[in-house]
Amino acid sequence: MNDIGSSEVNDARRGKEARYSAMNKSELEALAVSAVRKHRRLLAADQAVYEEWSRANDDPSISGSVLQTLQDEYIARQKISEAQQEELSEILDALGFIPVVPVEDENSN
Repeated sequence: MNDIGSSEVNDARRGKEARYSAMNKSELEALAVSAVRKHRRLLAADQAVYEEWSRANDDPSISGSVLQTLQDEYIARQKISEAQQEELSEILDALGFIPVVPVEDENSN
């Protein structure tokens, strides 16, 4: 089994941080705003899947295989959101502050 050592993880993280720190502040801020918006969209979609799974779980007419599919989808989405959150955190660390990101109107997408 090939476990990634903490020094390898730290090296990878430093490489990403260096990539972001090489960007100018305006580019980095635009990237941060984009990442925040993406994160909000992922969370909203995750919540919709969770609510569907929760409703289905309360409905005795829903088959176990459908429930399992919804659960698997929710778990997969959580992993994607976690990875995106880590990237967002790295961007914000490099930027040094959290930019103001107004809530988007659903109709403006």
